[in-house]
Amino acid sequence: MIKFFSGMYLKFKNLLNSTREWVESFAHKPSAGISLFIFAFIESSFFPIPPDALLIILGISYPKRSLYYALICTVGSVLGAYLGYLIGYIFYDTIGLRIIQFYGVENQINYILQKYQENGFIAIVTAGFTPIPYKVFTILAGFNKTIDLFTLTIASLVGRAGRFFLVGSLIYFVGPGIKTFIDKYLDKLTIAFMVLLIASFFVLKYLI
Repeated sequence: MIKFFSGMYLKFKNLLNSTREWVESFAHKPSAGISLFIFAFIESSFFPIPPDALLIILGISYPKRSLYYALICTVGSVLGAYLGYLIGYIFYDTIGLRIIQFYGVENQINYILQKYQENGFIAIVTAGFTPIPYKVFTILAGFNKTIDLFTLTIASLVGRAGRFFLVGSLIYFVGPGIKTFIDKYLDKLTIAFMVLLIASFFVLKYLI
C-alpha cells in the first residue's frame, strides 16, 4: 500500500512538474495576458480550472506587474460571469443544467436559489472569493432572474477582486522571495490547493 501511494505521488509530482514547465513557457509568450483573460472569462461560466495558477506564474515572473495581472483576472472573470448569467437565463435547460450536473451539485440548486432570495449579494461574493465553483452561482443567478445584473456585477467585483488582488498583492510586496518559496513547495502547495478545492465541492454538495 505504501509503495502504491508512493508511486502515485511520484506520478503526480512528475505530472505537476511537466504542467508547471508548460505553464511557465506559456507565461512568457506575448499573448500570456490575453490567455489569462480568456481563462478567467471561461472559468466564470463553465471551465473547471481556476485562473489562479497562471496568475501566480505570471506574477512571480514579473512581480511588478502582478497587480496588473490581478486586474486582468478580475475583469475577465466579471465579464465571464455575464456569460454564465446568460447561460442560466436563456439556455438553462440545454446547457446550464448540464454544467451544474457536471459538478455534481444539482441537489443543491434549491438551496442556492433560497440563498439568493435571502441575500443574493453575499452568496455571489462568497462564491467569487472561495474555491466553490463560481460558474454554478452565475448560471443559477441567471436562471433565478431575481438577481439583476447590477448586483451580479458589484458582487462579482468584490469577490473576484478580493481573491485575485490578494494573490497579486502578496507577489507584488513580497517579490522574488515568494518565487523561491513556491519553487520549493510547489508540489505541496498544489496538493493543499486541490484538497481545498475538493473540500469546497464537498461543502457545496453535502453541507449546504
